Amino acid sequence: MILYSDRDDHYSQRVRIVLAEKDITAEINEAKAEETPDEILSISPYHKLPILVDRDLAIHDPSVMMEYLDERFPHPPLLPVYPVARANSRTLMLRIDREWCPLLDILIEGKKTEKELMKIREELLHEISSIALTFKEFKFFMSDEFTIVDCCFAPILWRLKSVGINLPVNRHLKPLIDYQNSIFERPGFLDSLSSIERDLKSD
Repeated sequence: MILYSDRDDHYSQRVRIVLAEKDITAEINEAKAEETPDEILSISPYHKLPILVDRDLAIHDPSVMMEYLDERFPHPPLLPVYPVARANSRTLMLRIDREWCPLLDILIEGKKTEKELMKIREELLHEISSIALTFKEFKFFMSDEFTIVDCCFAPILWRLKSVGINLPVNRHLKPLIDYQNSIFERPGFLDSLSSIERDLKSD
């Protein structure tokens, strides 16, 4: 099994977290897309990383990769067993992908005016802050167990400071900050980090 992974991409990191959490033996080839040979990029119709190759199977969508790894290596499970809970997890992943990731991607790209970027920072901070109180009820993202949803959310939290967002330390956000700190201390999360990502740490 080989994961062709962008060394500082949050979509790639979420797959690396799954590999680390499940202690899956895989070769991880880290590079930027522009450094990756065309014969590898051509596996994906979008010519983008990450790309997971397992024998004759090649997967180019990070969400499909995570679910494939969870099914192929079922212990520990990262998706709930029951259908309703699994559907809820997939719905949360979809929200992250459709609503939060595009905002983060714009901030990372940094090609808009500072005024536009400031507005996007405020929007992303508002979106993330809106779920803070759920962490008073649940240890993880809408769950008492670490799941694939946390694998998607953690790389976003890790990159906030690098895109100019600081989570205010206040009573409202304390449950979210406590969650963030516990996630950042997980061995699986730490093992997933590339050398570049370690420099993004937001204390």
